[in-house]
Amino acid sequence: MTTVQNEVRRIEADAAPTRFARGWHCLGLIRDFSDGKPHSIRAFGTKLVVFRGSGGKLNVLDAYCRHMGGDLSEGAVKGNEIACPFHDWRWGGDGRCKQIPYSKRVPLLARTQAWKTLEQDGMLFVWNDPEGNAPPADVTIPRIEGADSDEWTDWHWYTTVVNTNCREIIDNVVDMAHFFYIHGSLPTYFKNVFEGPVATQYFKSAARADLKGSPDKPKSLGTTSVASYHGPSFMIDDLIYHYDRGGDQQTVLINCHYPIDENSFVLMYGIIVKKSDQLPADEAMKLAIGLGDWVKVGFEQDVAIWRSKTRIDNPLLCEEDGPVYQLRRWYEQFYVDAADVKPEMVDRFEFELDTTRPVEAWQRQIDENIARQAETEKATS
Repeated sequence: MTTVQNEVRRIEADAAPTRFARGWHCLGLIRDFSDGKPHSIRAFGTKLVVFRGSGGKLNVLDAYCRHMGGDLSEGAVKGNEIACPFHDWRWGGDGRCKQIPYSKRVPLLARTQAWKTLEQDGMLFVWNDPEGNAPPADVTIPRIEGADSDEWTDWHWYTTVVNTNCREIIDNVVDMAHFFYIHGSLPTYFKNVFEGPVATQYFKSAARADLKGSPDKPKSLGTTSVASYHGPSFMIDDLIYHYDRGGDQQTVLINCHYPIDENSFVLMYGIIVKKSDQLPADEAMKLAIGLGDWVKVGFEQDVAIWRSKTRIDNPLLCEEDGPVYQLRRWYEQFYVDAADVKPEMVDRFEFELDTTRPVEAWQRQIDENIARQAETEKATS
């Protein structure tokens, strides 16, 4: 058997799936939906309405009224119901029409799609399942330490629309090298564990000497991160920042999204910071904003790459790349019927990257950057 050495590698890419992932999806912070008004959300190829009725619960319904198609998100909350702006049909959080002011009775078939919700740790989640099944008892979003504690700050939150398929952000779970080239990090340890509906990235980084911070602030020594996707779209990152003075800073970073359609998604991320005697409430919130703005820079760098790259189903990998294909097999479990989930999608898989070669190469690049910076400073002094 002969190998053709000059055969051109072809990019293969099927169209993005029009089916949306089964699982819990965060729609945002509860506080942003609690003003007594209806809120419009474009998600899962349709439009939803979120409202809090007099009963206190946040409800999520299909936004288009089953009567004549009016947009409920343009209506008004009346008592415990959302009223359509077209003919004032009143819809309850259970999806049933409760009353029609001008009619003697409500039609027996007057029912719309009500989405199962979860309010937890200051966030609103909805359950999506193309088969229409309720979430299994063992498919949950874990509680976040500090989210409801006075020892931590409130969420500092960001939202942006990304015009590509959401698989692009999932690939980052295994992509160690892009942290150096895109985000200015120096990865020193990288491991992945996939099991069931959870995909975890273990990550350590050192500070880069060629990227200088402010001289009047503590010097960064790097980070330690344990970041887990719980289902297809919600990541909790226990992220510790290490400094040369003042000790470590404990944070929790959320990275989550929901699909608008197959070619766009809403990306959200937020951070809370643990307070301490050295970091009282006001200073902790300032730090949360500062760290959040730094995270924002990183995500904007990702978005810039996604904006110009192409979808690729057969990425060509080298030995120091992460387990992209194994991650995508894990991710596929959310896009098939529950009965079609295969063992290789959910069985435990571990992979630790050997960082020896990458760190040596990156350190040489850092040293070259420092040398160029010194020459530039000398020439301009």
